[in-house]
Amino acid sequence: MNFLLLLLAFAAGSAISTQAAVNSQLAGGLNGNTVASALVSFVIGTLALAVIALSKGGLSAAIASLPNQPLWRFGGGFLGAAAIFSTVLLAPRIGLANMLALVIAGQLLTSLAIDHFGLMGMVTRHVSGVRVVGAIVLLAGVLITLFGDALFKVLFKSTGALS
Repeated sequence: MNFLLLLLAFAAGSAISTQAAVNSQLAGGLNGNTVASALVSFVIGTLALAVIALSKGGLSAAIASLPNQPLWRFGGGFLGAAAIFSTVLLAPRIGLANMLALVIAGQLLTSLAIDHFGLMGMVTRHVSGVRVVGAIVLLAGVLITLFGDALFKVLFKSTGALS
């Protein structure tokens, strides 16, 4: 695999974490209005993408192709808005690390299903046993992230190690 693409994927993950924290703070500055914060985030993102799309060219041909697309292909915008709204809503309530652990688990499990079955026109990529083990390890990490402190206290209190 191309190392630069892997690095870009890692940077995208870092951006998602940072974006959730920034949008959460924006919501606080907007009197707790999580919907307004998500909207502002999308407006700024839309403007940035518009500048990039205009500078790249070919936008009019892409726009002309829009009516030929099946309706389900427009669901990405709704899903993106729902995801951003959810991060703004959840980060201050359950914590950024807990929220993102669950987001990553959801992304991984859904991605494995999409890859394995070639859903939504994606190339079919068989999910191997090693990938399933990786998903299990990730899910174990999510559980440790969410409940590890409490489990640690229970285990060591029952053995008397914390006394």
